[in-house]
Amino acid sequence: MESADTTIFNRQTLLVGQDTMNAIHLKRVIIFGVGGVGSWCTESLIRSGIIHLTIVDPDIVNITNINRQLQATVKTLGQPKVEVLRQRLLDINPDADITALQQTYSSSNAYMFHLDDYDYIIDAIDSVQDKVQLILDSTASSAKLFSSMGAALKMDPAKIRITEFWSVKGCPLARAIRKNFKKTGLYPRKKFQCVYSPELLSNNPDFDNREICPGKSHINGTIAHIPAIFGLTLASLVLTQ
Repeated sequence: MESADTTIFNRQTLLVGQDTMNAIHLKRVIIFGVGGVGSWCTESLIRSGIIHLTIVDPDIVNITNINRQLQATVKTLGQPKVEVLRQRLLDINPDADITALQQTYSSSNAYMFHLDDYDYIIDAIDSVQDKVQLILDSTASSAKLFSSMGAALKMDPAKIRITEFWSVKGCPLARAIRKNFKKTGLYPRKKFQCVYSPELLSNNPDFDNREICPGKSHINGTIAHIPAIFGLTLASLVLTQ
């Protein structure tokens, strides 16, 4: 097989040049959370020439993931999200070095991930507690962090924005994270950019969300294009560096 550098990336090389492509190939990226936002981010990174990628997510594919998550189909139900996604990414670029970890990032296992080994860290975690821990650890590392705020209860792509974390407005997830920082007195060591939207819709009151994901107390509605755009935007932040 011919080198991927002279085949699948030639249209991008035509746009950005070979020196830039060589730099992209060398970068190491780790992404936490490969659901609606993270799955689209990973595919964009691989299609754009990132070769060294680690994907981290503890979940298996659920039928409610199909409306917005790249690797979720009726054929992949019950399979680990990271394993299904890894195979898809290798089908795009068999030369890629992709590590799939079916794990949750938390304070108890943070040491295992060696964040300083990466150039970029992508945060697409839903859990506030784990997200806070990742932000604190990432901003204390030598890597550059990009973070996704909440992508649920939104429909208007024109309202999606990029800004520094402390400038995010109108996002309940960002508000919860800030509240946690203030409560614990622990703050990020450096600034980081976020993808977010100030739009905030409501769940349809005629549909009982308790039946969607048994065991979860509350679920917010999502639509395919919003988390996908969040993910693609995160990938663009890596590439435009």
